[in-house]
Amino acid sequence: MRVFLERPHQDVAYGELDIGGRRVRLVDFTHLPVAHKRLVFMPQWEFLDFLAEEADRLPNFILRMESEAIGLIRQGERVVGLRVKTRAGEDEIRAEGLVIAADGRDSRLRGQAGLPVRDLGAPMDVMWFALPVRPDEDQPLGHAVLGRVEQGQAMVMLHRGDYWQCALIIRKGAARSVRAEGLAAFRRRIARLAGRERIEQPASWDDVALLTVRVDRLERWHAPGLLFIGDAAHAMSPIGGVGINLAIQDAVAAANILHAPLSRGRLEERDLARVQQRRAFPTWATQKLQTTIQDRVIDPVLKGARPRVTWPIAWMQAWPWLQRLPARAIGLGFRPEHVESPRRDTGEEAPSA
Repeated sequence: MRVFLERPHQDVAYGELDIGGRRVRLVDFTHLPVAHKRLVFMPQWEFLDFLAEEADRLPNFILRMESEAIGLIRQGERVVGLRVKTRAGEDEIRAEGLVIAADGRDSRLRGQAGLPVRDLGAPMDVMWFALPVRPDEDQPLGHAVLGRVEQGQAMVMLHRGDYWQCALIIRKGAARSVRAEGLAAFRRRIARLAGRERIEQPASWDDVALLTVRVDRLERWHAPGLLFIGDAAHAMSPIGGVGINLAIQDAVAAANILHAPLSRGRLEERDLARVQQRRAFPTWATQKLQTTIQDRVIDPVLKGARPRVTWPIAWMQAWPWLQRLPARAIGLGFRPEHVESPRRDTGEEAPSA
């Protein structure tokens, strides 16, 4: 943990929401039963570098950069490797025991595997961009995730040190019409939601990234020689920012369950099914919570309903300990996982994490 936290990051203690001009606190991470009682925001490249450096200590770890998985290699009904695209052209990577597909919500391997997908729907998309932090915003907002909800629109602002990472929530498929209104209109809209008189960012539409929101999951995460985890198995809504949490928990559960059959060279599909069985409930519960928020809160707001402080939110202000419940759901998840598989470099049992 200490080495991880030495990398650039921001600690988040609270999650707050501005509903029609009223500030309310919904999430309090400071009581989580963990050593570091904060949520950590870390740039993706820093996190991936951390994983690569830690994994590089293992004797059989190989990292291939700039290699995109474009297809499955089969031997009969069994997946035995991947076709990859590199700068030098196409190549093949063979797997001795198992191929794990963790290629995200836009997984190319999903369709090739032919596994059925259950689409749960999403009424929204998200436009991502950055705003600089003003001096008067550094405290106390630097310790909070801030959401703003007004009639017909909503935006989330994540404090990232010297800038806000902003997510404008729009109706599904509305990005083209938002762009058609022009960049000046977009800035005015953002300035109003950010509580500023005017802004000069984003400088161009190139600085605005579109996330097409999907909430779905594979009905079966596995095939002979192949296992899907993370967003490739279950695409999550950005609500709560929990996609990375579930992906890591999937990986830990897979390692715990599969290390013994892989070590014996006797991996069977029923072993892969155990991973899905282990992770099915937290996936269902998280997506159920996300779709409930989408359908009952976000969709009505985007359709023009006047935002209001509902009774659950009012209770959270009256009894702050209730803010710890969503903190556990976001910070720990519905089924936390702990590393139990032995370290391959020493043979020692890994400490619980």
